[in-house]
Order: sequence, then C-alpha cells, then structure tokens
Amino acid sequence: MPVLRIILLLCILAGCQSCAKAQTAAEPSAMREFRAVWVATVANIDWPSKPGLATDAQKKELLAILDKCVELNLNAVVFQIRPTADALYKSDLEPWSEYLTGKQGKAPEPFYDPLQFAVDEAHARGLEMHVWFNPYRARHPSTKGENAPNHVVKSRPDLAKKYGKHYWLDPGEPDTQKHSLNVILDVVKRYDIDGAHLDDYFYPYKENGPDGKVLDFPDEPAYKRYVAGGGKLSRDDWRRENVNVFVKDLYNAIKAEKKWVKLGISPFGIARPGKPEGIAGYDQYTQLYADAEKWLREGWLDYWTPQLYWRIDQKQQSYPVLLKWWASVNTKGRNFWPGNFTGKVSDPEGSPWNSAEIVNQIKLTRETPGSTGNVHFSMRAFMQNRGGISDVLKNGPYKTQALVPASPWLDSKAPAKPSARADKGALTGALTISWKPGDSEEPWQWVVYTQGKSGWTYKVLPGSKSSLTLAGVNEDSHPQSVMVSAVDRCGNESGKALVKMP
Repeated sequence: MPVLRIILLLCILAGCQSCAKAQTAAEPSAMREFRAVWVATVANIDWPSKPGLATDAQKKELLAILDKCVELNLNAVVFQIRPTADALYKSDLEPWSEYLTGKQGKAPEPFYDPLQFAVDEAHARGLEMHVWFNPYRARHPSTKGENAPNHVVKSRPDLAKKYGKHYWLDPGEPDTQKHSLNVILDVVKRYDIDGAHLDDYFYPYKENGPDGKVLDFPDEPAYKRYVAGGGKLSRDDWRRENVNVFVKDLYNAIKAEKKWVKLGISPFGIARPGKPEGIAGYDQYTQLYADAEKWLREGWLDYWTPQLYWRIDQKQQSYPVLLKWWASVNTKGRNFWPGNFTGKVSDPEGSPWNSAEIVNQIKLTRETPGSTGNVHFSMRAFMQNRGGISDVLKNGPYKTQALVPASPWLDSKAPAKPSARADKGALTGALTISWKPGDSEEPWQWVVYTQGKSGWTYKVLPGSKSSLTLAGVNEDSHPQSVMVSAVDRCGNESGKALVKMP
C-alpha cells in the first residue's frame, strides 16, 4: 500500500509539473512593433492646416491627429517642431514659426505651447512623442513673410548662407553646430519627449543657378579657415566629417541628459549606388555628405529609419532588397524601423500607389529579421484615408495594439511586477481590474492580458491609468484568467501579475 501511494504521488507531481510547463508555454505576450507617422509642419503639410489659426482650432486639429493615431493602433508620432530654424514651441533661442501663427516671431493667441500640449495629449493616449528637427535648414521657399529679428538669418548672417531658393546654416561653422545642438538639448531638457529625430536634410540637396548649372554650397570661408589651421581633409571629406561630428555629439549629449530619450535618424533610403549590387539612384554620400552607414556602424543612434520610398517591384530601388541590405549592416543591433511613402497611396499629384503596396511592405518588414516596425509619411494620407489606407491598416496589419520594441542598450532592467485585483460589480456583474506599481516609479504603460474561450487578448494602456472595466460581461463571458504587467520608457516589461478572480 505505501508503494502504491508513492507511485500515485509521483504521478500527481509529474502531472503538476506538466501543467506548470504548459502554463508557462502558454503565457501571453504582446506584439512588439514600432508604428509611427510623421506629422510635417513645413509648408503646413500636415499641421496646422494653414498658418494663423486660432489656438482652439490648432488644438482641435492636433487632437484629431492623435485620436486618429489611436484609432489606427499606432504607438508613436514624429512631430516636426523646427522646420526652418524656427520653433513650434516656446523658445528663447529661436522665433515662433510662421507656419504656426502666420508671422514669424508671433506667439499663438490665446497663448499656449503646442509642443507641451502635444506631449501631454500624446502620453495621455499611450503614444510616444518623438520631436523632429531640421538641424541646418534656415528658410524654405514656402515661407512668405519676413524673418523675425532674432531669426538666425538676421542675427547671424555669417552662419546662414543663401543657397538656391533656400537659406541654409553652414555645417562647417562651429557656431552652427553649437547653436543646433543647444536648440535640440533645450527641448530634451524642458519637455518629456520620448525621442529626437533628424531626417535626410544635412547638407542640402543640390540646386541649380539661373544658368542651369549646379550650385556649390557657399562654405569656402569655413573650409579655408580649416585648412589654414592645419586641416588635411579634402573639402568633401571635411563636409562629411562636419556632419559626423554633429551626429556623434548630439547622441552623446542627449544620453548625458536623459538616457531614455531615443535619437532616430531617417536618411535617404540608398546609402550609395551599388549597395547592394543592382541598386541605383541618388548618392547621399557624395551629394548630401551623409555617411549614413558610419552612424549606424558606430551606434550613434537608437533607431534607424531609412526612407525606403519605392515600390516592391521597382528593381533598381526595390523596397525588399534595400530592406534586407540595411538590416544586414545593422551590426550594433539598433532598432530598425524603415520609412514608407504612404502618401503615395491615391496620390492626387500623379503615379499613385494602391493601398496594398503599403500592406505588403509592412508584411515584408515583419518577415525580415532585424526590422521591427515602420514609420509612415505622412499624416495627411491617414487623415484623408487615401485609397482606404486607414481602413485597410486598422482592419489588417494594425488590427491589434503593439508595444514599442525595447532598447536594451539604454536600459535592460525590467520594472517591478505590479499588484492587481479584480472586483465584480454588484448590479452589472462587470469585472473591474485595478493595479498598482510594484515600486514607487509609475510605469510608462500597462498591459492587461485576458484569457477567454478563444485564447488570450491584451490591451495596452497609458501609465496614468490604474484600472480597466471589462464592460458587458456576465457569468458566462467572464475571462478565465487576467494578468497585468508594467512597461518602462525603454520598453522593458515586468513579470505578469496573475489576478485572483472573484
């Protein structure tokens, strides 16, 4: 009899262990994918719809953009706040933008700070807010009014050089580098942003003069001083080094201030013609003096968003070919989130794409090891639902929410496991799940996992939330299990707290 009992006990223990293993194997997890959209302010592309709108109208438009992002299950916004050495936020360094108020240097009326408003409202909706700077562009042809007295074109004409139809800050001038760094760091220090973002405008795209010949950028004085001081680099290499130094210094300065603020760069999608073999097109290395590979190789960024603005079947600029190549050279394992030309869907200006092109590009991104998200240009396509693109995404690849992929080189320590409980409404029978942080620090987000008859589902909520009511449930539809986890600013997820069901 004792022997039988022992055998029976061993069988039970083995069964329990099997169950435990099954539970572990079945533990839910949220999808990880960066889903972002550029909100361009230069020339009023996306926001505000026109210069000089009243404050309430500006706020209404911005809230509509953020709400659309939530509707589409996006998780980040890349918001342009410095298009032409101006500011769409309160700044002591540069004047208010003409694109905002209709007159450069004029503050919104009634006064508000658009960036603070955008950060607060994005975070309340669980969206990361990445702010987008143009480090060198000083005046755009779409600008109609006079520059304000404190704009760099007037205050520092030695730094702002006229080039074709634009004005451009000279990257070879040390004071240019210092000024643009100070502008960006000022924002990093004063606002609770999640990322700082640079696009493909370093040295300007080449422009032609009245005679049709390509203009050279007017940086001869700075280069002559460099040579006179013993510099040995050729003018082209010197230009590239100017940009390299800026990118490196910016990355280090941001990390010294707030290590969790991500630096992202979205260069032109082709590093150089022939990389990889068969790729042809614009050479940013020789034309923009952007050594994009070097920044990626050196790890001077936290995410990489080359603008892969071509169709899948466009052989010499093929989206999947470039996607795989960029993934292969990302030796530091930084977040790789390619940019997509979503605005080409039903483009009224010609050569429109079908919405299926973007869906298929997202599919290819997901299938390519090392690429974990996409950034869409630009918000206008979503607001207009061009070619049904918004409907297609929210009913297709973006049907469920996703967490932003983690950045373990910034911080790999997971937050403490929260505590959580469930309470049943006396009248409705609805379950309310409530939770508290496992320590004193409020998480960036919460994930509430629920297990029903069809399996696990989840909901991602802002860190400011502390409860979730599962509306309309009854005894037959109560979830079988509920788990709650915390997520920090670097994307680390805590252990999951199993909720005791009432």
